[in-house]
Amino acid sequence: MSLKKASILIVLILLVDQISKIYVKTHFMLGDEVKVFDWFRILFVENDGMAWGAKLSDFFSFITDETAKLILTLFRIVAVTGIGYWLVSATKKKRTRVLIISVALIFAGALGNILDSVFYGVLFDDSARQVASFLPEQGYAGVFHGKVVDMLHFPIWNGVFPEWFPFWGGKAFTFFQPVFNIADVAISTGVGILLVFNKKAFPKEEESPTETDTLFEVSHNNQG
Repeated sequence: MSLKKASILIVLILLVDQISKIYVKTHFMLGDEVKVFDWFRILFVENDGMAWGAKLSDFFSFITDETAKLILTLFRIVAVTGIGYWLVSATKKKRTRVLIISVALIFAGALGNILDSVFYGVLFDDSARQVASFLPEQGYAGVFHGKVVDMLHFPIWNGVFPEWFPFWGGKAFTFFQPVFNIADVAISTGVGILLVFNKKAFPKEEESPTETDTLFEVSHNNQG
């Protein structure tokens, strides 16, 4: 797969991701929900940290939320730069189509969430108790301190843990609870493909015969 085709895939994912985020950000207040099906809803939330809403400041009390957000955004930029280099290298070396598609998906998803973190703070105002405006006079945060927009929610099943269940016995739970976005779907799909089709993504190269093997074969043929 060529770099050009991989780039087209990345652009398409970024377009769908950013259009969906901008639409939700400019049409929903924080916490607004639209029920599409019983098992699928559009629920507007914002993620200020890592996966599952965790923050570096939750683990390191000496780090402020502002500093934690900046560190996380800078780390994401470094990570996506490395993924981009991997993608370019894979296409130049003509690696497998499965590998290139997987890396392109991961790159597109990571870049999509980075755009939120870097720019959304200055592109929008706050969504709490109001629908945000695009390009306001004053954004809700500075550059590198934006929040990631999430909206896809799949509460497929609601229930209660049985009483015998450790720690959560008797407590209500929802499957699937996390709210995510198109960028997260791209990342998860890319990682999933690498895990499931690992052998196709990283095929073992056939070992070329060594000089000793070649000499042995020539000698054997001569003796024959």
